Amino acid sequence: MKDIPPDLVASLTASPPPLIAGHVTPDADCLSSMFALAKGIEQVTEQPVLCALPEGSLSKKLAFLVDLAEANIAGLRACREAKLLAVCDTAKERRVNLPDEMRTELKNGRRIINIDHHASSTMFGDINYVDEHASSTAELIYRVFKHAGWELTPTIATLLCTGIHADTVGFSLANTRAATFEAAADLLTHGADLALIGDRLWRWQSDDEFQLRRIVYQNTRLSDSGRIAYSTATYEEITGCGCTAADIDDQVEIPRSLAGARITILFTEGRKGHVRINLRGKGDVPVLDLAQRIDGGGHHTAAGAIMTGTVDDAVARLIPLTEEYLDEHEPH
Repeated sequence: MKDIPPDLVASLTASPPPLIAGHVTPDADCLSSMFALAKGIEQVTEQPVLCALPEGSLSKKLAFLVDLAEANIAGLRACREAKLLAVCDTAKERRVNLPDEMRTELKNGRRIINIDHHASSTMFGDINYVDEHASSTAELIYRVFKHAGWELTPTIATLLCTGIHADTVGFSLANTRAATFEAAADLLTHGADLALIGDRLWRWQSDDEFQLRRIVYQNTRLSDSGRIAYSTATYEEITGCGCTAADIDDQVEIPRSLAGARITILFTEGRKGHVRINLRGKGDVPVLDLAQRIDGGGHHTAAGAIMTGTVDDAVARLIPLTEEYLDEHEPH
């Protein structure tokens, strides 16, 4: 377990409080971490803490987290004027979910606090609390709460447990450790609503999202070798369902369920001409190095990247590259 930087809590609770941001297309861990951290800081500063969530960032599935947290969402002016930025669950500067001109000049007189658990973190903060062995960024925020002595209210406990539950896929992945269960158990004693978390993460989807999952199922394929399971969704298919790039996240679990595949890939064109690549390794197969070969990043067994062009272009390039990569890691 990485030690919390000695000046982290004092910096977070300085006046004025930080603007809190996450990564583009924020997932449950990212949003839960942002909102819980904001509510913790508010206990000390007694001032509203703003969270950056540009228009189009929020998926239908995760909108409940904004309501649960009663989050204060920052406008464009507040984002630009922020002098202290706390970034959650984000490995690289260019992935911070802020207006484009701010991402290219992220510091620009700002101090950055970086709280993250990605193995590919570039440590871009002035203060970095990064532990790649943590199950989730929510687990790191939980540690900050315990270290600072902040109150774990039922709402905060539910937020943090949501992030942990999501990034471990219900405590089923190898990133789940004894400390993960200990944190979750403590959050439950503080009122985390596990039934709500289970319903909203795993048993709730809009008709639009249901139709998108149907497409991902229909488009799921195995490579000729049988070692790669992959699926696709074009811009037209995604928007035709009434969905956007923000609604792409856990659909990668659909091809991942195919027996025998060693690597799973989901190709989705949430923005025209930009194909998001979600990579998952099964068993002991890492995918971080594969993602980095196409200028991506992430975790050892869960990573991703963005490729320009069409979905067909991305498939034609990445499937052979992945076969070569598998030959390196598990020769025939």
